[in-house]
Amino acid sequence: MTKTYFTEDHEWIRVEGGVATIGITDYAQEQLGDIVFVELPEIGRQLAKGDTAVVVESVKAASDVYAPVDGEITEANEALSADPALVNSAAAGDGWLWKMKLADESQLNGLMDEAAYNSHIG
Repeated sequence: MTKTYFTEDHEWIRVEGGVATIGITDYAQEQLGDIVFVELPEIGRQLAKGDTAVVVESVKAASDVYAPVDGEITEANEALSADPALVNSAAAGDGWLWKMKLADESQLNGLMDEAAYNSHIG
Protein backbone atom coordinates (compact mmCIF):
# COMPACT_ATOMS: atom_id res chain seq x y z
CA MET A 1 0.00 0.00 0.00
CA THR A 2 1.23 3.46 -0.88
CA LYS A 3 1.07 6.14 1.78
CA THR A 4 1.84 9.84 1.35
CA TYR A 5 3.47 11.96 4.05
CA PHE A 6 4.18 15.69 4.20
CA THR A 7 6.85 17.90 5.78
CA GLU A 8 6.62 21.38 7.25
CA ASP A 9 8.91 22.49 4.38
CA HIS A 10 6.21 21.51 1.85
CA GLU A 11 7.70 18.31 0.49
CA TRP A 12 5.58 15.23 -0.04
CA ILE A 13 6.96 11.72 0.24
CA ARG A 14 5.16 8.70 -1.16
CA VAL A 15 6.46 5.35 0.07
CA GLU A 16 6.04 1.97 -1.56
CA GLY A 17 8.13 -1.09 -0.79
CA GLY A 18 10.97 0.77 0.96
CA VAL A 19 11.34 3.26 -1.91
CA ALA A 20 10.22 6.86 -1.47
CA THR A 21 9.24 9.26 -4.24
CA ILE A 22 9.68 12.91 -3.22
CA GLY A 23 8.31 16.12 -4.66
CA ILE A 24 7.03 19.49 -3.57
CA THR A 25 3.40 20.11 -2.73
CA ASP A 26 0.93 21.96 -4.88
CA TYR A 27 0.96 24.72 -2.25
CA ALA A 28 4.76 25.05 -2.59
CA GLN A 29 4.71 25.27 -6.38
CA GLU A 30 1.98 27.94 -6.17
CA GLN A 31 4.18 29.98 -3.81
CA LEU A 32 7.20 29.64 -6.12
CA GLY A 33 5.42 30.61 -9.32
CA ASP A 34 6.54 29.46 -12.76
CA ILE A 35 9.37 26.95 -12.39
CA VAL A 36 12.09 27.44 -14.99
CA PHE A 37 14.85 25.05 -13.83
CA VAL A 38 15.31 22.04 -11.55
CA GLU A 39 18.80 21.02 -10.46
CA LEU A 40 18.42 17.25 -10.17
CA PRO A 41 20.31 15.18 -7.58
CA GLU A 42 23.09 12.72 -8.32
CA ILE A 43 22.12 9.03 -8.39
CA GLY A 44 23.78 7.11 -5.55
CA ARG A 45 24.13 10.18 -3.33
CA GLN A 46 23.51 9.53 0.35
CA LEU A 47 21.19 12.03 2.00
CA ALA A 48 20.57 12.68 5.66
CA LYS A 49 17.24 14.08 6.77
CA GLY A 50 17.35 17.85 6.23
CA ASP A 51 20.08 17.82 3.55
CA THR A 52 19.45 19.91 0.46
CA ALA A 53 18.65 17.42 -2.30
CA VAL A 54 17.35 19.58 -5.14
CA VAL A 55 17.27 23.25 -6.07
CA VAL A 56 14.13 24.48 -7.81
CA GLU A 57 14.35 27.83 -9.60
CA SER A 58 11.31 29.87 -10.47
CA VAL A 59 10.83 33.29 -11.99
CA LYS A 60 10.59 34.57 -8.39
CA ALA A 61 13.43 32.77 -6.57
CA ALA A 62 15.56 29.68 -6.11
CA SER A 63 14.44 27.32 -3.39
CA ASP A 64 16.10 24.32 -1.76
CA VAL A 65 14.17 21.09 -1.45
CA TYR A 66 15.24 19.03 1.55
CA ALA A 67 15.43 15.31 2.14
CA PRO A 68 12.54 14.40 4.45
CA VAL A 69 14.32 11.21 5.58
CA ASP A 70 17.72 9.49 5.34
CA GLY A 71 18.44 7.40 2.27
CA GLU A 72 20.18 6.88 -1.05
CA ILE A 73 19.00 8.51 -4.27
CA THR A 74 18.05 5.84 -6.78
CA GLU A 75 16.43 7.94 -9.50
CA ALA A 76 15.99 11.56 -10.58
CA ASN A 77 13.07 12.76 -12.69
CA GLU A 78 14.93 13.42 -15.94
CA ALA A 79 11.72 14.68 -17.57
CA LEU A 80 12.18 17.88 -15.54
CA SER A 81 15.39 18.70 -17.43
CA ALA A 82 13.37 19.26 -20.59
CA ASP A 83 10.16 20.45 -18.93
CA PRO A 84 10.64 21.94 -15.43
CA ALA A 85 7.09 23.31 -15.58
CA LEU A 86 5.87 19.75 -14.89
CA VAL A 87 6.39 20.68 -11.24
CA ASN A 88 3.77 23.41 -11.69
CA SER A 89 1.28 21.37 -13.69
CA ALA A 90 1.59 18.07 -11.81
CA ALA A 91 3.34 18.70 -8.47
CA ALA A 92 1.91 15.57 -6.86
CA GLY A 93 2.26 13.41 -9.98
CA ASP A 94 4.59 13.60 -12.99
CA GLY A 95 6.39 16.56 -11.39
CA TRP A 96 8.07 14.40 -8.73
CA LEU A 97 11.75 15.25 -8.09
CA TRP A 98 13.63 12.13 -6.98
CA LYS A 99 13.32 8.62 -5.61
CA MET A 100 15.34 7.18 -2.77
CA LYS A 101 15.82 3.95 -0.89
CA LEU A 102 14.90 4.58 2.74
CA ALA A 103 17.59 4.05 5.37
CA ASP A 104 15.20 4.13 8.35
CA GLU A 105 11.45 3.86 7.81
CA SER A 106 10.80 4.90 11.43
CA GLN A 107 11.67 8.48 10.36
CA LEU A 108 8.33 8.58 8.57
CA ASN A 109 6.61 8.66 11.96
CA GLY A 110 7.62 12.30 12.44
CA LEU A 111 5.92 13.45 9.23
CA MET A 112 2.38 14.72 8.70
CA ASP A 113 -0.52 13.02 6.97
CA GLU A 114 -2.60 14.97 4.44
CA ALA A 115 -5.11 16.27 7.02
CA ALA A 116 -2.35 17.57 9.29
CA TYR A 117 -0.56 19.17 6.34
CA ASN A 118 -3.74 20.90 5.19
CA SER A 119 -4.13 22.31 8.71
CA HIS A 120 -0.46 23.39 8.63
CA ILE A 121 -0.92 25.47 5.48
CA GLY A 122 -4.24 26.73 6.84
